[in-house]
Amino acid sequence: MTNAFITAVRRAISWPRALPAAALVAVLAAAPVLSPAAAASARAVQAVTAAPALPLFARRSSDGHLLAYEPKPGGGFGSPVDLGGGFSAATAIVRTGISGSGRNDLYFLLGASLYYTSERGTETTVVASGWYFNNLVMTPGNLGGTATSDLIVRDTAGALWLYQGRPDGTLAARVQAGAAGWDSMNALAGFGDYTGDGKNDLLAKTSTGLLYLYPGTGSVTANGILGTRISVGSGWGFYTALVSTGDNDGDGKADLIARDSTGLLWLFKGTGVASAPFAPRVQIGTGWNGLDALF
Repeated sequence: MTNAFITAVRRAISWPRALPAAALVAVLAAAPVLSPAAAASARAVQAVTAAPALPLFARRSSDGHLLAYEPKPGGGFGSPVDLGGGFSAATAIVRTGISGSGRNDLYFLLGASLYYTSERGTETTVVASGWYFNNLVMTPGNLGGTATSDLIVRDTAGALWLYQGRPDGTLAARVQAGAAGWDSMNALAGFGDYTGDGKNDLLAKTSTGLLYLYPGTGSVTANGILGTRISVGSGWGFYTALVSTGDNDGDGKADLIARDSTGLLWLFKGTGVASAPFAPRVQIGTGWNGLDALF
């Protein structure tokens, strides 16, 4: 890993601290002041409804620049903040929130090594090696029942694995989440609870355009991490990227974001109902085809 890449990563995850003072004042002024008891109650409610929205990160394919999009009230995203270039070398990038109140911790795969860098820390470290056999890496948030986000990884044999995250960014030993056959999926997404049972779930799109919801069980037992899949519908082959940043529209339910083949961005608001997890789509953006990674 080059020093230039480390510099790019450190610059990217520290970007919220570089906001203009006026912007910080506006954010703080909009936040209600709660008593300690009320704040604790609010956190408890939030924990069983939806993961709070994280920024949407995207890599621009033309120059490897990383762009950050903050969520807007009611759904969608504001104008992007350019975090700089140097990210083309990463074959996978995952944005998560592990380090305390940090929202922009990053895992990234370079060659066969998985690196972790914390918004709250000062170092970028290798947390796994020998990952040449993995071809998909994402985070569903807290799938295994701990206080930190986890990683879901698919290997080249088509099996799915759960790596539980730890507060320092290291990973627990992998546990199989699904046997061979996941290579028929060309996208995995999800960052929150889509069934309304208080447990994070996983979404998977097949190469034929079918979308399935796999309810999380909260267990870390091998092949018992995900429940029986639920069909969300067909026709999803029109979408070239699926991603979730949690509760994007602020209604307490996890949402799904999709980019279609024409570059339009769509928001599927979560309903919290397993049999019909999404409301009709709402367009929230145009011109997204120039981005080769959404996370």
